[in-house]
Amino acid sequence: MEHFVVSARKYRPQTFKDVVGQQAITNTLLNAIENNHLAQALLFTGPRGVGKTTCARILAKMINSDGKETGDEDFAFNVFELDAASNNSVDDIRSLTDQVRIPPQVGKYKVYIIDEVHMLSQAAFNAFLKTLEEPPKHCIFILATTEKHKIIPTILSRCQIFDFKRITVKDAKEYLKYIAEEQGITADDDALHIIAQKADGAMRDALSIFDRVVSFSGKNLTRQAVTENLNVLDYETYFTSTDLILENKIPDLLLQFNETLSKGFDGHHYIAGLASHFRDLLVSKNSETIELLEVGDQTKAKYLEQAKKASQEFLMQGINLANDCDLKYKTSKNQRLLVELCLMQLASITFDGEKKNSKHYIIPASYFKKKGITPIPVQVPKQIEAETEKQAVSENAVAKKPATNFQNNQSPKIVLKQDTKRASGLSLSSIRAKKEHQIKQMEVVVDEENLPTEAFTEEAFIKVWNTYIAKLRSDGKHNLASILSIDTPKVKGTVAHLVFPNATNKVEVERQQYELLNFIRQSLSNYDISLDITINEVMEKQYAYTSIEKFEKLKEKNPNIDILRKTFDLDV
Repeated sequence: MEHFVVSARKYRPQTFKDVVGQQAITNTLLNAIENNHLAQALLFTGPRGVGKTTCARILAKMINSDGKETGDEDFAFNVFELDAASNNSVDDIRSLTDQVRIPPQVGKYKVYIIDEVHMLSQAAFNAFLKTLEEPPKHCIFILATTEKHKIIPTILSRCQIFDFKRITVKDAKEYLKYIAEEQGITADDDALHIIAQKADGAMRDALSIFDRVVSFSGKNLTRQAVTENLNVLDYETYFTSTDLILENKIPDLLLQFNETLSKGFDGHHYIAGLASHFRDLLVSKNSETIELLEVGDQTKAKYLEQAKKASQEFLMQGINLANDCDLKYKTSKNQRLLVELCLMQLASITFDGEKKNSKHYIIPASYFKKKGITPIPVQVPKQIEAETEKQAVSENAVAKKPATNFQNNQSPKIVLKQDTKRASGLSLSSIRAKKEHQIKQMEVVVDEENLPTEAFTEEAFIKVWNTYIAKLRSDGKHNLASILSIDTPKVKGTVAHLVFPNATNKVEVERQQYELLNFIRQSLSNYDISLDITINEVMEKQYAYTSIEKFEKLKEKNPNIDILRKTFDLDV
């Protein structure tokens, strides 16, 4: 069995021309070698897997080459690699500085490559300073690190710094395509693009992922095989989610999210990816910004097609909602519910449903709009207008009253009296008129044939009735809630029959019946529902109010309680 060599080693660049995505740095180093303008201390810094050590080895080989060497000559005797992660003590640096004095046996230069140089201790850095500042003519130091900020400034000032950038998705995909052709592998463009994105700018990671996926799928590399092997959410998930959101299909959307979770994906990853998807759709709506879309040609066509369905306002609001969910995710105690609420809000952006603030009408405002009905406008009663104008005139008179009223030893009591009178507000008659006006607002004349009259059961009615009572208690209206709890409604057809012990209860319910009926009718989608309230004075006796009445009630249930009272001589 032939020994397998991973692609990251097998296809490691041998010349600067083979290095991917670092043209600025490789061109600078080539010109420095040709013009004999190379510094003796170089610092290569940047993310992992972008070619720092590779460029250091190529540079070491090139500066010792005079054109007479064979193709496999690598000048191993002149290149010394030191891993600072495991050789970070002062003794290791002293050993290195002792070797620096010895000139090379072959070639012109001795090259010392110190990888992960930020791992050196403070004492080791200080021991290295003098040698790094004035090295022998035959010696060149190349320091490589992923964390430049951890290197002390005195080291940085002695080096020529080269910042390696992340490799773009496009460059990584093109290199993977070249390697696939070299190995005789058929690869989809979208599959290579997903691998390049997953690598996050590191070519070494991209090659490692490529080897893994090839081992899984063989010579035919498809997008589905890549997504299954890497366990990533592909574009199709987000395209489907966006379609469901635009079509306001909340149940299907929640089921799709549940299916995504069942596959082992994290909700945080899903919502962050959805925000990125909305961003890509927003970018796709303008021909000038479409270059910012880093996807394959086939996927780009899908983005352009879906971008036509979504408005710019929807995408902006969707990005805000998804980003807000992303920020709150880690601190949320119920993370799944947070994402589900976000999805329901997203699916409601374009939903033209019933208005929640249509409390002045028994019929929702959107219902009139759908049926083509124009509600009859209600005029404000003249009594309210007169009271309002009277109050405004009174306030203006007080505000414009000259300050001389408080001079010439006059008492300010008149002003206080005016303020007190002005704060009294409207009269009882105006309050009654406002109540009548509010009732008239709800009396809208419409065609009864167009009103929804869906069938309902008595159990459904009682459930809605109890829900309204609970709502009253949460709003602090305990008196009305207690009255409504006295009797359970008996429903016959669309009429709910109620029996109360006295007229006071009946009047209080009739006064609040409009909000009550509005809630029940909307909940049950039946606007024929009405109330029939009767009084049964016999029920009055069923309720015990004083201590003696309560005791008599208890004695009827258990006569022994009277023996207990007499035995211990208890007062009622």
